[in-house]
Amino acid sequence: MPAPINYAELDYTQWSPVQRWARRFFKFCSMLLTRTQVEGLENFPQQGPILMAVNHLHLFDSPVFFCVVPRRAIIFAADKFRKNWLFNWILIHVGNVIYVKRGETDRRTIADSLKVLRAGGVLAVAPEGTRSRTGSLNKGHTGAVYLASRAPASIVPMVAYGQEKAYAHWLRLRRAPIHVRIGAPIALPNGKLTVEQLEEKTDELMVTLARLLPPAYRGIYAEAAARAEQNG
Repeated sequence: MPAPINYAELDYTQWSPVQRWARRFFKFCSMLLTRTQVEGLENFPQQGPILMAVNHLHLFDSPVFFCVVPRRAIIFAADKFRKNWLFNWILIHVGNVIYVKRGETDRRTIADSLKVLRAGGVLAVAPEGTRSRTGSLNKGHTGAVYLASRAPASIVPMVAYGQEKAYAHWLRLRRAPIHVRIGAPIALPNGKLTVEQLEEKTDELMVTLARLLPPAYRGIYAEAAARAEQNG
């Protein structure tokens, strides 16, 4: 079994040798199998602690973001993947994974996440907490905003869509169109946030993610996103 990762001592300024190889491999596959369009890459800070808030549609989300994000990022994964030796090896060596037990408040997960951010790293978090079963945004949880406020770290909203339909295109021997959009960094208020503030900022974050997505993907945030667009 691989040794535990010390997230406070990782070098977040460069990719590991395994990650560099994996990025070349995934980028080659992406070129061959997809037509990936990226908007807003200039919004991704080149340094400093970043909580990358993403939507979660498919297992392909991680490779898509991995190819696009210009910095080494730490990901979350469900604890169940730890039991599969292949997934576990990939997640640890490529994603430097922090495992999460669904439905539980895990102090080690929180502590490791804060170590990443306080060491100046990038942490990828899906505020929905799990993969969407509807193909659109579900209710966001406050964990992402909580971590960013405690670190503290800026939040970079980032979405990808189209990857969930990739199989259908490949069966027709077509490259799958995938879209990645990155929004401007979000700074949170200084100091400890109240429960009400955590809820408010989480709703604002989810509406921001919704506005980066086409209407069909906005889910329960469709109306709020439409109102925000009308109000400018």
